[in-house]
Amino acid sequence: MKTLRLILGDQLNSQHSWYHSNDENITYCMFEMRQETDYVTHHIQKVAGFFAAMRNFAKELKANQHRIIYWKLNDESNTQSLTENISTLIDKDNFEKFEYQAPDEYRLDHQLKEFSKKLNIENKVFPTEHFYTERNELSTFFKGKKQFLMESFYRNMRKKHQLLMIDQQPEGGKWNYDASNRKKWKGETLIPTAKNFDNDVSQIVAEIEDAGVKTVGKINAKYFEYPISRKQALEQLTYFCDHLLVHFGDYQDAMHTNQIFLFHSKISFAMNSKMISPKEIVDETLQTYRKRTNEIDISQVEGFIRQIIGWREYMRGMYWMLMPNYKKENFLNNKNKLPDFFWTGKTKMNCLKNVINNSLDNGYAHHIQRLMITGNFALLTQIDPAEIDAWYLGIYVDAIEWVQLPNTRGMSQFADGGKIATKPYVSSGSYISKMSNYCDSCSYKKTKKYGDDACPFNSLYWNFLEEKESQLSSNFRMRMMYSLLNKMPIEERTKIKEKANHIIKNLDAY
Repeated sequence: MKTLRLILGDQLNSQHSWYHSNDENITYCMFEMRQETDYVTHHIQKVAGFFAAMRNFAKELKANQHRIIYWKLNDESNTQSLTENISTLIDKDNFEKFEYQAPDEYRLDHQLKEFSKKLNIENKVFPTEHFYTERNELSTFFKGKKQFLMESFYRNMRKKHQLLMIDQQPEGGKWNYDASNRKKWKGETLIPTAKNFDNDVSQIVAEIEDAGVKTVGKINAKYFEYPISRKQALEQLTYFCDHLLVHFGDYQDAMHTNQIFLFHSKISFAMNSKMISPKEIVDETLQTYRKRTNEIDISQVEGFIRQIIGWREYMRGMYWMLMPNYKKENFLNNKNKLPDFFWTGKTKMNCLKNVINNSLDNGYAHHIQRLMITGNFALLTQIDPAEIDAWYLGIYVDAIEWVQLPNTRGMSQFADGGKIATKPYVSSGSYISKMSNYCDSCSYKKTKKYGDDACPFNSLYWNFLEEKESQLSSNFRMRMMYSLLNKMPIEERTKIKEKANHIIKNLDAY
């Protein structure tokens, strides 16, 4: 039967069972589309990176004797709509069957389901064969439970897949070494030079610009540094295991003005586009650990594996358990507009200036920079979570909605009222000082709550607690902070509130 198979831009899994054999009746199709470049404003490195990886994947399929139709952004046949492109090919070449892999993004899943219902030819959906878990696995795991704790899911994953386990007990005696993963990097531990691939994507960038696609951020088009092929992804993984894993756990939460990546793997784009699987990453990480147990502490390895099989799989499961209504959650009723400096990096707050400019320059920030700098500030200034969603989804090379949305709206902005995070992730300037050197060269004083030179995070933090007391005071993890707030002299609380309100009304002045 003459079959058309669709491959989406984040389904670049060359190990998928689809490709184990060649069938002359099967044709694969891939499209670069305005539908995907325009639904939010993306970083130029994100668009160029995905197109480059997609083109490499198409070349690989062709080299392996698979039939492939690939429409670039400027192709005359390209309607810029996924379903219209598919319909055009079906009608033109008289395909008798349509097949696709289940999208991980609700938007595309809904689009293809509705499209398939209307097709007058046979159609079939396949799994992507990428994740450890099935799409709806968390719905079953958390059935009947009031809380959806990631830690309980993570422990179950460790047991189920026998990762860092001795029988049914955690290797090393602990399930979680998070307390050991909070060191501040002060330059005492040498960071190897980051591995860059220097991919030339200048032709792709020119095509994006010619098409008039609106993007943000910077790119050195002749030296795109992230992996854009499976071969490069595997090389990046090996580099991480050989050179960075030994200190990853210690400094995974650290931030520094002179360092972009520290000991992080730089493999999230390759993993989220499925050029490399989480199982491959976990397996090589464990193999490295077994070979170097005298050198690599279990806390380094557990901290990394927790991000892969705990955090990542949990976020995907929560996304599919809670969508589509999850995208509308706004528990704290935040309505403020995102300040312009999130798009320019022009702010006197040194922590935000560094993180935002790194994001604009590299399409990258690690999880604590996203959670405790940009996310923390957005929550304290009560920004509309929809605006935060759009910024995070667009600004980062590795951002796809299934992983971005639950992290942003749930963990970062507490807009779901605690379905994902057990408390809001907010802090004053003291936490930022503890985990970084940002405060050392800042215009503002990290210890002051009010006054012209006071750190904005300080007044914003206490003001946030007061403003959201009706929603948060009953949260058992917030009781100590509310106890401190209620003991604060009324004069001080008044000054703090006045300072915070001035900041919120004049965000781009700070």
